[in-house]
Amino acid sequence: MWTPLVHTGRGHEVGIRDRHSVDIDLGLVPDLEIDRNHRLADDPIARSGRHCFDRSGEIDRLSFPGEDETQGDHGDCQQTQTQVDHAVGHTLTVPKPGPNPEPKPAATNVGRMRVNPVLDQVGAHPITALQTRVQGLREAGEEVFDFSLGDPHEPTWPAIPAAVRDHVPAVSQYPTTRGLAELRHAISGYIARRFGVAVDPDTQVIPTSGAKEAIFSSALAFVDRTRGDLVGHPDPGYPVYARGAALAGAKPVPVPAGPDFETTVESVPPDMWNRLALLWLCTPSNPTGAVVSRIELERLVDRTRAEGVLLFSDECYVDLYEPGDEEPPSVLEVAGSGSAGVLSFLSLSKRSGMTGYRSGAIVGDAAAIERIFRLRTSTGTASPEFVQHGAIAAWQDDDHVAERREIFSVKRRILREGLGELGLEVTASQAGLYLWVAVDDDVATAERLAAAGVVVSPGRIFGERGKGYLRMALVPDVATCEKALERIETALR
Repeated sequence: MWTPLVHTGRGHEVGIRDRHSVDIDLGLVPDLEIDRNHRLADDPIARSGRHCFDRSGEIDRLSFPGEDETQGDHGDCQQTQTQVDHAVGHTLTVPKPGPNPEPKPAATNVGRMRVNPVLDQVGAHPITALQTRVQGLREAGEEVFDFSLGDPHEPTWPAIPAAVRDHVPAVSQYPTTRGLAELRHAISGYIARRFGVAVDPDTQVIPTSGAKEAIFSSALAFVDRTRGDLVGHPDPGYPVYARGAALAGAKPVPVPAGPDFETTVESVPPDMWNRLALLWLCTPSNPTGAVVSRIELERLVDRTRAEGVLLFSDECYVDLYEPGDEEPPSVLEVAGSGSAGVLSFLSLSKRSGMTGYRSGAIVGDAAAIERIFRLRTSTGTASPEFVQHGAIAAWQDDDHVAERREIFSVKRRILREGLGELGLEVTASQAGLYLWVAVDDDVATAERLAAAGVVVSPGRIFGERGKGYLRMALVPDVATCEKALERIETALR
């Protein structure tokens, strides 16, 4: 009896009978081609004769039982069907089906694939389940007020899609990992305007395909799994910090936020420092909207440098603050010339309404940027150049961002006041895209709201410190926010 190697959805099985032969059951479709990865695909030439493949998996031709073993011009394939000269490789033995072949029963042990157990531990991103629920409600014809996913509904500034359209090429070619020089200069120009910091566009800036993939993958450039590295991440916080760290081979460790949901030096357990490879911040915070003060950023930079720990700051929401309020600071402002030991992760998704374009940047320590560059030459995550041209337009303009701030400010005020009238406390939430709402039981309250068509995120999906809170994304338009308050009142009455 042989062990199945592949069982396709169409009933085909590829199995190894011994170390030197492979059987293929053509029970349903006799005309097949087998590629170097043992996949099966319909191909009328597949029955034309014998195929051999060497240890790299290269296939020449197929042979059928009963045919002349020496036919054709494949002299190196002259061996029996079930045994192979070790110098040549393996022989594929393909039973030729009769006129009415009986289909074989489906293989029962195809679940033997080797898998990464870490993926089973971290599971799917928790927002996925919420989005599945939203889709189900809509398919059932329900009116849905979706405050779960941070994907605003406001149109993108027209100059951005115009720049993209103007640069869609007749011949599409690969983008470079470092990105267009013009884009790196546009990003460094934004950094100078917004934070008053000079960065070298050639050594301290690398464009990304949004922030999520960069946040997820960057730990791979710094974690040593044999050393038992830890990665600290905010609690409550964006789940991708921990997921990326775990799959890079580190142990992700929650860093509980303080009373005002601000991450501070004291938030980090003292016994963690000597094993930390890197520490994540998020300011303004997702999910709480809390802002880490400039003084605290200075303390964090000083401490991480003293401990030899990299400081990664997720600053994707740094331009979404209340008009008239003090602008949230960046870790780049306190890091000094060269930004030693510090990286800022930035995004155009919320700042410029480009969630679907996937465009962001990492800025900071030149040595760390170089390591990330070396990593990203293998990930294939460089942004398409026509998208980069849209990003250039976005980074070079601040007026459209000010208009978006005004819109988010109106939504924040309407929801904050309306929830307050219902007896719900909005805490933190100074800036960013989210309201952080205190409730008795976040899961039970989220369920009651979902039953009324209002979808929010239970705080515990962002960490233990999130229990007893709801995250509401300022996503629906102003009129929909007002209407949603009526549904919330009905659901919680």
